Amino acid sequence: MIEKETRIESLHKVDKKRRCFQIREVLNNNKDGMTAREISKALGFSERNYVAPRLTEMKIRGEVEVIGKSYDYETDRMVAVYKLKEVA
Repeated sequence: MIEKETRIESLHKVDKKRRCFQIREVLNNNKDGMTAREISKALGFSERNYVAPRLTEMKIRGEVEVIGKSYDYETDRMVAVYKLKEVA
């Protein structure tokens, strides 16, 4: 129960619109696409989880798309590369 309460409290502290705006700005300046970790670092965050949930929401809304994979040396895994979706 406490974990659920703290997750909800944390969620309410995040300014989602502002974070999405920041992500759009970073991706707009990088036409080749970026990983969640790269976007986080460009925004001055040390943890990819500052942007990953917003990227998921933006993908669902059709604002960003996954254009490929890239190797993440910190996790030793292949990760998604995101790009702003072109508006027709």
